[in-house]
Amino acid sequence: MTGLLITAPLLIFIALAIKAEDGGPVLFRQERIGRFGRRFILLKFRSMSVVQNPVKQDFEPGNKSRITKTGAIIRKTKLDELPQLINILCGSMSFVGPRPEVEYWVAKYPDRWKLIHQVRPGLTDNASLEFLNEEEILAQSSDPEKEYEEIILPRKLDLYEDYVKNNSFVTDIKIIFLTIYALVTGKSFTK
Repeated sequence: MTGLLITAPLLIFIALAIKAEDGGPVLFRQERIGRFGRRFILLKFRSMSVVQNPVKQDFEPGNKSRITKTGAIIRKTKLDELPQLINILCGSMSFVGPRPEVEYWVAKYPDRWKLIHQVRPGLTDNASLEFLNEEEILAQSSDPEKEYEEIILPRKLDLYEDYVKNNSFVTDIKIIFLTIYALVTGKSFTK
């Protein structure tokens, strides 16, 4: 609750900027898999133009063609993630923990996710720090979906499993401070 109150002016400013740019919805909502395999709606500020009557949800990381001007700024600074403070307030997420995924990617490695889903997903974690520039990595790939499935996601799962097995209050505090450092400098200590 405190986080929402502190960031309220920034949240309002971002919401107004998104609305003013193209008049579309302010929030992007997507079903993710959380603790114990429960589904929940993850919230983000919308950073891409709205697709009218989408036929299929393509894998879009690395695809910058639909990113709005406001979207480019909030994605770069990770401010698009701020509405997840509501997810935290509702209890579906915590500040630190493995990032929640969509069902499609959970189904690729179900046994690994079974362990990971023992903890509440988080706003940040070691994988978020290591893959701070994930969109740029995928944009340079000739096959972003294959790159994500065979290289990035398995490494993230390694980091998620390590977190589940070794998490502590001290670890969480360290991750929060490293996240702040990474957001301010654009650099990560993990690589």
